Amino acid sequence: MIHQTMELDIDYERVGILHKGQKATLTTYIKEMYPGMQKPFHRPMVLICPGGGYEHHSPREGEAVAVKMLSLGMNAAILRYSLIPDEFPCALYEAAYAVRYLREHAKEWDCDPDKIIIAGFSAGGHVAASLGTMWNSKELEGFVKEYLHTEPEMIRPDGMLLGYPVITSGEKAHRKSFERLLGTRYEQLLESVSLEERVTKDTPQTFLWHTVTDGAVPVENSMLFAQALQKEHIGFELHLFPHGNHGLGLGTRETDTADGTHFQPEVSVWPELFATWVENL
Repeated sequence: MIHQTMELDIDYERVGILHKGQKATLTTYIKEMYPGMQKPFHRPMVLICPGGGYEHHSPREGEAVAVKMLSLGMNAAILRYSLIPDEFPCALYEAAYAVRYLREHAKEWDCDPDKIIIAGFSAGGHVAASLGTMWNSKELEGFVKEYLHTEPEMIRPDGMLLGYPVITSGEKAHRKSFERLLGTRYEQLLESVSLEERVTKDTPQTFLWHTVTDGAVPVENSMLFAQALQKEHIGFELHLFPHGNHGLGLGTRETDTADGTHFQPEVSVWPELFATWVENL
């Protein structure tokens, strides 16, 4: 397995962004191929953005998810994006950089360059869906053309996996995520990062799941995004589970917390449902 961690080589000062925190990193989980024993085939790649309210990266939504993707025949990578005190659009730029990097290396890693899926949980879902809705927007135009020296299609995810995602900055918002993301420009940018309002005909197909009893990020976040996709005639799959706390990860003992409140076995079917969805993507 090709398992390595690299810092994203972004000159934040050059692109006009104030960046005070640690550099973002990309960790790969790439299965090696055995050409002498197997017929050539290409695996999908899943880029995982863990949650944590733009304050930390949840360890339960990183490696355990990556290993699960490997078990389902996909390659994976984890993006540990910029957090508070760094503000928008740091994480958005990093997600764009990561997708381009994965696509450029797809051939050598036996990945399918047309099945690069960005996945995000909670606030990581906001990172993922920001790229999915803004990949060809004014927010990224200069960075893509003048810094990455590429075309917007190179940073476009082919699909999205959103688990209990932070989406709306409106009535059903997880307010702390937006306060940390926007900082001093909270009032100025709040409406522009309400992602159900950013869906266009160019947004990728999406797999969503959420629990109805999520007490931190209301289930309406996923429902609003699904409605926006439906309005634009974009394919999606939405799974709503009746019970479960926020931040379930896989829902198994593997991603449970010490108090046992994040073991919800009925939601543990979502990775297999997602794998089937990827096959048909």
